[in-house]
Amino acid sequence: MVQLLEDTDCEFYLSAVSVAELYVGVRDGREREVLDQLVGLLRTIEISTKITQQAGLWRREYDKSHGTAIIDVLIAACADTLQIHLATLHVKHFPMLPNVSAPYHK
Repeated sequence: MVQLLEDTDCEFYLSAVSVAELYVGVRDGREREVLDQLVGLLRTIEISTKITQQAGLWRREYDKSHGTAIIDVLIAACADTLQIHLATLHVKHFPMLPNVSAPYHK
């Protein structure tokens, strides 16, 4: 994946909360080095007040009907703020966004 990102002219984004999620599960050593390199190639979307406000409103709206967690609405609000497509394996967690797809199917 790192090579693919290095070879493309496209910009890829990652929310700051997604960065935290990735580092929770990373092992020290080579895995951490690769993750550091990957994160360095992506543009990180910082969490602003505007993003947190939208996330709170969406959590209020979708929590009971879709079980949407706070981290999901923060990620959704990041994508919405920049008007970018969201790729996730958990499409059902993002009913508030029109442009969500799974990058691959398990």
